[in-house]
Amino acid sequence: MFIKQAYNAKTEWWRYFIGIILVFLAWQLFGALPLMAAIFLETGPEILTLTQEEMLNVLESNLAFFLLLLSFAVGLAALFFVIRYLHNQKIKDATTSRKKVDWGRVFFGFSIIAVFTVVTTLIDYNLRPEDFLWNFQAVPFLILAAIALIMVPLQTSFEEYLFRGYLMQGLGVLAGNKWVPLIVTSVIFGSLHLWNPEVEKLGYIIMVYYIGTGLLLGIMTLMDEGMELALGFHAGNNLVGALLITADWTAFETNSVLKDVSEPSAGLDILLPVLIVYPVFLFLMAKTYRWNNWKDKLFGRVTRPETLKYSEEI
Repeated sequence: MFIKQAYNAKTEWWRYFIGIILVFLAWQLFGALPLMAAIFLETGPEILTLTQEEMLNVLESNLAFFLLLLSFAVGLAALFFVIRYLHNQKIKDATTSRKKVDWGRVFFGFSIIAVFTVVTTLIDYNLRPEDFLWNFQAVPFLILAAIALIMVPLQTSFEEYLFRGYLMQGLGVLAGNKWVPLIVTSVIFGSLHLWNPEVEKLGYIIMVYYIGTGLLLGIMTLMDEGMELALGFHAGNNLVGALLITADWTAFETNSVLKDVSEPSAGLDILLPVLIVYPVFLFLMAKTYRWNNWKDKLFGRVTRPETLKYSEEI
């Protein structure tokens, strides 16, 4: 099982405590230094008075996008270092229970959300054209595409390896079950979006969407015994979203094809994905990969193997 593979590594609680601190410092401190330095060069000491949204608006859109995602890339490198050298675990074992990473699953997860996002955006655009502006400019868009194709998968992979990999396995081993890591990682994942401008604009109800998305990705990981579907799904959601549509009140304001100029509202647009669309995604994945034994895979116990071994190579 995916969580049980952590027993092949060093799983003492203090290693996870130190690991989280190291990753957080790399991500939020060292990884953010280039972004803060660039903003400081533009604003000087005034940087201390700016909100997060105002800071990002100081810089050219593509530069701000790149530097913001750079912090996640630094966090991912630190996380891989912690997994490999603090826990002596193979990166493959933090990714999947299969003998090797199934890239077909990554592509399937990517495709299912990418197609859904493109189709629903086109439908929305045709039904409510007054709510959108044609935002496409060739050169800025091509620069954005180059940045996004490289940096967005690093950003989403960092979040997946942190929550659905490192913490899912660590909490599963420490708690001895699967439901605790599923719930805890989903709530923490959603809570980290509290500082997104969407929360200020739409209110705390949007946390239903963020925590619900965490649950979706966690269920994918536990049912499929690996992170491949979640890795692809998360990357597809953020990459297509960054390239296709932007708005003044979103976390990523990009040189995308379209700009949503409608007045956002918190209601069915938030609840429908979680209550209807996400279960449909899970149904399609369950049929494709023949998932079964849902109760045990989501709520069963995680038992310590009789024999343990530490991974010797990455």
